Parts: sequence; C-alpha cells; structure tokens
Amino acid sequence: MFFKSRRSVIPGFGLSLGFTLAYLGLIVLIPLSAVFLKASGMTWATFVEAIASPRVVASYWFSFGVSGLATLANAVIGLVVAWVLVRYSFPGKRFLDALIDLPFALPTAIAGIALTAVYAKNGWVGAWLNPAWNWGVTQLNNWLPVIPWNEWLGTGIAYDRAGVFVALAFVGLPFIVRTLQPVLEELEPELEEASAILGANRIQTITRIIFPQILPALLTGIAMAFARSLGEYGSVVFISSNRPLYDEITPMMIIIKLEQYDYAGATAVAVVMLVASFLLLLVINLLQKWSRRYQAV
Repeated sequence: MFFKSRRSVIPGFGLSLGFTLAYLGLIVLIPLSAVFLKASGMTWATFVEAIASPRVVASYWFSFGVSGLATLANAVIGLVVAWVLVRYSFPGKRFLDALIDLPFALPTAIAGIALTAVYAKNGWVGAWLNPAWNWGVTQLNNWLPVIPWNEWLGTGIAYDRAGVFVALAFVGLPFIVRTLQPVLEELEPELEEASAILGANRIQTITRIIFPQILPALLTGIAMAFARSLGEYGSVVFISSNRPLYDEITPMMIIIKLEQYDYAGATAVAVVMLVASFLLLLVINLLQKWSRRYQAV
C-alpha cells in the first residue's frame, strides 16, 4: 500500500529537527552545560562556600524578595490594565496598548537610565515623590517603631531598594497583561449579565464567575513575570545603589565575582540561578498545561 506524502512549505521532518537541535545545542544547551561542567570541577566545600557567603545569601534574599513583591504588584495592576484594554474603548487605547510592549523592545540599560532620571530626587517624578516617600517612612517609624522601616524601605526611590522594585515592576508588567488579554477577550460579557440576572452581586460575579476563568492565565503570567524579574540586571544596576548586604541583586554578584577573577565563585552562583530558572520554567509549563486542561473542560 502506498501513502501519499503531505506537501509542506517547511522542509522534511528530519532536516527541520536536525536544524532545530543543532541551533538549540549551540545557543542554549552547550553554554548552559559549560556552566555546570565548570562548577563540577569544584569541591563540595568550595561550592557551598561560594554560594553561601553572607553577601551572596543577602543577594538571594533581596533578589527573590523584591522580585516577589514586584510580581504581586504587577498581578493586581496588570489585571486592571488588561481588563481596561479589553472591556473599554477610549481615546488613546491603541497607544496605551502599544506602550505595554515597551519593556520588551527597550534595552534594559536605557530603561534603567530613564527610570533613574525620572525617579531621582531632582527628577520629574522623584522631585515630589521622594519627599512623600520619606514622610511615609517617618510615619511608619512613629506608628510601628519595632520594625526598622528605614532599613527596609530606604530614604528615597532612585539609588535605593524602592528603585529596584520600580525597575522590576517595569520589566515584569507586560508578561501579566499579555497573558491575560486573550483570556479576557474570550470571556463573554453575557456570563456577567446572567450572573446579575440570577441575583449575584459584583463581588460574587468577580469571585465565582470571572476570577476562576482567568486564574490559570494569571498564575502563568505571574510565574513568567517573576522569572523575568529574577534575572533582570541592566535596568537594576543603574537605579540601585549596589550597596553590599543591602540592595545588591544576585546577577550583580556574578558580575562582581567575574571582575575579581573569581570565575569559580561566579559559576557557582550562576548554577544556583540556573536551577531556580529551570524550576520556574517547570512551574510555567505545568501551569500552561493545567490552563489548557481547565479551558478544555
């Protein structure tokens, strides 16, 4: 029995698969494998010493902590932005929609310089936001003096911890908005109308009708935004003060070790970040798989 082959504009499966594996191997697999091979030449004691020094551990806490806070803020703001872009028509909507993709297209170093100029004490926004920030920190110190608010929140936006939060929120917002938009576009307004006709109030409609529908996409966007924030370097290095044990991010620690010719230490820290990235990638894939199953049901 003879089978008629399917014609396709793409070359055959063997050639396409070979090209794909070769490209991924040269660009992704070989460089990442080199990092693990370099780290494998270290003794366990040396490896632990490199990844568990007080300065490096402080960078872990700060990187994961501020990335998580920026992602949570983006989850709320991104949901509102996506809802407005999908459900409402207003002048400048297309411009605002295109503006969401700016962090994708803008080089991160330029983003860091721009954010620093805007949020510095003499910047357009920082000129009035920094005094308000300092006033708020002072009030928190008066209300809850047991917590070192000055150490946690700093004394300004740019060149402090708050600036890192702003930079990570800037680069992470598009992931949540673009993940939610297709789901909200498929969510029919008739469901909300039916919920209102059956006697549900707005809170019940949001929690029982809308939110369960968008939850898988929201979780996927959160995971992607967190992963993006965790690996950000270019914008953070300009707006942060880069003070040791205060607001140093882990990618900055890798660069510092390379500048000190501590290649083994830089490789060890890079391995930790790679493992974290792989785990986040696994979480994202599981969330996407769950999202497809949920939408199919």
